[in-house]
Amino acid sequence: MTEATRDQTSTSDDTAAENRNRSTTPSSTAFQEFIGSGWADREAVSAEANPVAAFSLARRDAVAAAFPGVRVVVEAGALKPRNNDCDYPFRAHSSFAHLTGWGSASEPDSVLVIDSRDGGRSDVLYFRGPAGRDSTEFYANATVGEFWIGPRPSLAQVATELGVQTRELAEFTPERGDVTLDDADGALARVTSELRLVKDAFEIDELRAAVAATAAGFGDVVATVDDAIGRARGERVIEGAFASRARLEGNQTGYDTIAAAGDHACILHWTRNDGRVDAGDLVLLDAGVEVDSLYTADITRTLPVSGRFSDVQRRVYEAVLEAADAALAIVRPGIRFHEVHEAAMRIIAARTAEWGLLPVSAEESLLPELQYHRRYMVHGTSHHLGLDVHDCAQARREMYYDGVVEEGMVFTIEPGLYFQPDDLTVPEELRGIGVRIEDDILVTATGAENLSAAIPRTVAEIEDWLSR
Repeated sequence: MTEATRDQTSTSDDTAAENRNRSTTPSSTAFQEFIGSGWADREAVSAEANPVAAFSLARRDAVAAAFPGVRVVVEAGALKPRNNDCDYPFRAHSSFAHLTGWGSASEPDSVLVIDSRDGGRSDVLYFRGPAGRDSTEFYANATVGEFWIGPRPSLAQVATELGVQTRELAEFTPERGDVTLDDADGALARVTSELRLVKDAFEIDELRAAVAATAAGFGDVVATVDDAIGRARGERVIEGAFASRARLEGNQTGYDTIAAAGDHACILHWTRNDGRVDAGDLVLLDAGVEVDSLYTADITRTLPVSGRFSDVQRRVYEAVLEAADAALAIVRPGIRFHEVHEAAMRIIAARTAEWGLLPVSAEESLLPELQYHRRYMVHGTSHHLGLDVHDCAQARREMYYDGVVEEGMVFTIEPGLYFQPDDLTVPEELRGIGVRIEDDILVTATGAENLSAAIPRTVAEIEDWLSR
């Protein structure tokens, strides 16, 4: 990778010693004149209104209504160094993306201002526009210079696409009294989180696209799973197959992929993915594609890498599937969100009691003061999904966990059973088996739609999928 150039003009001995192993940018007047001339005229970049513009305007209207008479400032965020002069890939803050409609093409350090002071209303998006070729930034600034990162969008282009007034970032000045996402009371973070609880039509379409791309990624994994068997880091063969699809059809993965084989499937957020894949293993793949609008899917399937479940693997898998189906069956507008989890837990308690794993009956275990069955599934069954894989996280409990389910909500259903390899409360044949099944659910007017239903879920479907 080319080293990021520093604009260094000092000739002191100390500076020379410090930078003896680093490249420097030419800074003479002659060079600046030469590199700033001799360029062909560029064709103007055409821009069209993005369909998201009308939706993002409605979202800003809701924020303005929640904070009348004040100036709301929502920052996209800055680049974060990964090591020395290399940065992590930039991704705008989800609240910024939601209120502007600016997805993977958004610029670091951008700021959205929604100003409803003095009885008026203006929305302005501030960001750094492209530098002219007569500027040193054009070639010398490795963070934003065109020689380094390519052309940046113009103010006019973004204004047309997003339907919002744009200005140069240098014109933005923070003011006393601004309401920001970092405020101690968390009011803006709460409002923007709760605004995303019910998805609009644009968001639902983007989530469908994310699920479709994710389904293709799971297909890629199934097609290459044999290559992982017997490899010391076979989990990374699986991770890599999915990652390739995420980059082809989206922005990237929506979160760190979990490709957990064997005992690793019992580690809920196993993302090192450096384990061996052996014949007879189950592999738990929890992955999602984040599309360019930054909406992500979140889907899990547990696959027998050799093509067929063993009898004990099948027994565990079918118990988890039964819990998932029981939870899905109750989803409709008007229930409480926590009822989805409770429906799944009734099955988990029943099956673990039936297998003799609990010191009490299933009914007793379900009592709040006991919950013995949760030893084998310590996580929740559902979370909202959208721009964040765990979306709407700053919403109030009464709006989220205890909230009423509404048409247009999108959330996961993901029960599991995890029998740790050293858990002496379970028979040896169960130890080291981890199973999770996760689907993305859209609440409809009369019930629910499983957006990821096309990805095989039953034992028969999965075994047929792998055989093909």
